[in-house]
Amino acid sequence: MRGMGNMQGMMKKVQKMQKEMEQAQQELNAKEFTGTANGDLVTVTFTGDKKMTAVAIKPEVMDPEDSGILEDLILLATNDALAKVEAESEKVMGKYTNGLNIPGL
Repeated sequence: MRGMGNMQGMMKKVQKMQKEMEQAQQELNAKEFTGTANGDLVTVTFTGDKKMTAVAIKPEVMDPEDSGILEDLILLATNDALAKVEAESEKVMGKYTNGLNIPGL
């Protein structure tokens, strides 16, 4: 019967870790990450769950005859912000997954 006590103890540890992971994910989702392009000409902000919350474009970059530059800057800033979200996610959630690739974490 000693094995049952170990199993119960392990289940409690798993439940505790699951609760800690959920809390860490909620905290990560609440954080904001700002990406920039070309000296802050364009900035975008995302939450940790990859939802864009803000876009800021400085007037000097708005050239009605060359919208391609603005489009490129928005892409650069967006990718910069998402890379920051990914890095923080790996840092925060990696301690629970120990390098395992678990979808959604």
